Amino acid sequence: MNWIDDALEHQANRRRLLIAGAGLAAGAAAAVYAPYTLGQAEAQQTSYANPVVWQDFADVEVIRVGADFYMTASTMHYSPGAPVLHSKDLVNWEFIGHSVPSLDFGSKYDLSGGRGYVRGIWASTLSHRPSENRFYWLGQIDFARSYMYTATNPAGPWTRHAELSRAYYDAGMLVDSDNTMYVAYGNTQISVAQLSADGRTEVRNQQVFSTPSNIGTLEGARFYKINGSYYIFLTRPANGQYILKASSPWGPYTLRQVLLDMPGPIAGGGVPHQGGLVSTPGGAWYYMAFVDAYPGGRMPALAPITWTSDGWPQVQTVNGAWGSTYPFPSLTPHPVPPLTGTDTFTAATLAAKWEWNHNPDNTKWTTGNGLRLQTATVTNDLYSARNTLTHRIQGPSSTATVELDLASMRDGDRTGLAMLRDASAWIGVRRDNGVLRAVMWDGLTMDSNWNTTGTGTERATADLCDTRIWLRVKADIRPGSGRQAQFSYSTDGADFVPLGSNFTLGSSWTFFMGYRFAVFNHATQALGGAVTVKRFEVATP
Repeated sequence: MNWIDDALEHQANRRRLLIAGAGLAAGAAAAVYAPYTLGQAEAQQTSYANPVVWQDFADVEVIRVGADFYMTASTMHYSPGAPVLHSKDLVNWEFIGHSVPSLDFGSKYDLSGGRGYVRGIWASTLSHRPSENRFYWLGQIDFARSYMYTATNPAGPWTRHAELSRAYYDAGMLVDSDNTMYVAYGNTQISVAQLSADGRTEVRNQQVFSTPSNIGTLEGARFYKINGSYYIFLTRPANGQYILKASSPWGPYTLRQVLLDMPGPIAGGGVPHQGGLVSTPGGAWYYMAFVDAYPGGRMPALAPITWTSDGWPQVQTVNGAWGSTYPFPSLTPHPVPPLTGTDTFTAATLAAKWEWNHNPDNTKWTTGNGLRLQTATVTNDLYSARNTLTHRIQGPSSTATVELDLASMRDGDRTGLAMLRDASAWIGVRRDNGVLRAVMWDGLTMDSNWNTTGTGTERATADLCDTRIWLRVKADIRPGSGRQAQFSYSTDGADFVPLGSNFTLGSSWTFFMGYRFAVFNHATQALGGAVTVKRFEVATP
């Protein structure tokens, strides 16, 4: 079926080129999308299943500009950060870019003089200002500073502006009908800031709400003006959602519970919470939340919203729960290339689905004729190795296969395909004394401060007689403990041999991000070696 994969990649590349060159009419995205269908049956789709995206996209915010929907999410230490996904129907989503092209917030994000694990891009906000047809992204970095990025095309390029004078924790941005920009933010104590006309400074700030002690923590603000009323959408982690309503952005606000302990749509997963509201052009409302579903991460789920006669939102449930399926929105289904598939790295830039672990050393990789990864770090610690490229895992289970050309490896080099998180394992190749060997390692661990506590143990090894290898990891990321990944390799791309023992995935939430597939190449002796990734495929059963 490789010709299908290649066709999908071609369609995706064509769409990205069209988006990059398209202008956006004021108030409505006018980017031209190449026609794409997966068959008449899908075009007549009458329902959708949750999660709408079974990949790790946390702290989502969805906005509509004209007939187009855009979604952003947290990415922590991955670079580029704050992905932008596009949809025409709220169900079928595809990557188009990132709002934060590089985590240029200090050397730790370069894995130089420190590390930025579980920092970087937390809950941030995306908005559109019709008066200038400009997109705005606002995020807080290291709990100490906030930055504004803007773009006239959501696919980029995005420009970073000066650091704002205040750190806006878990921000939600509102462009009011009079063009004034506001930010709602905070943890338990909720405040509203009014920004200057250019959105780069603050002109007013006021605390507008203090969360009652019987509720606990409220955070994750999203800010709306709907039918003349102001709403601040807030999450109670990790099992509740509340909303504030007022006739002025400055309050006074009245609080109402939207959901608490509502059963979610993923078996074994958590309560849908933290996300935002969005309307269709026809006036229907939806709530896109995320579901804690570790070891995979936090998965976006979509539910219809109804409104009470006095202007409060309610989740439309199915037998008292967030539905595993709902009727398809009253929008024309718009199929897009799947978030799985094959990349042969023939384009001049990486596709937007790829994110590096911390910022890469851009002098040490190239793409266009395969992805060439030169060693960028001398280390025995994968968590300290630069230029590790990651791909989200498709749930509930999927398999990643990477084809590597090893001809340019040098003694001491280590390359492979990892299941990357705070407890990791990998299958790959080591070269020592001129000899290549396939190996499987586990026992790569971090402590609660994200310092390395284990650099791993070699569990299995096999002789290699060629410089071409295919590595495979099959990952089960259904929520719960005991989920496993299996490792195998091939020397012909057809027959795969298991190597090492199954790896049990950690299911704790404390790292926040879920497991990712990760391709790496680092040195343990000296720089100068390289591998070429000829092909990378993510497939579902």
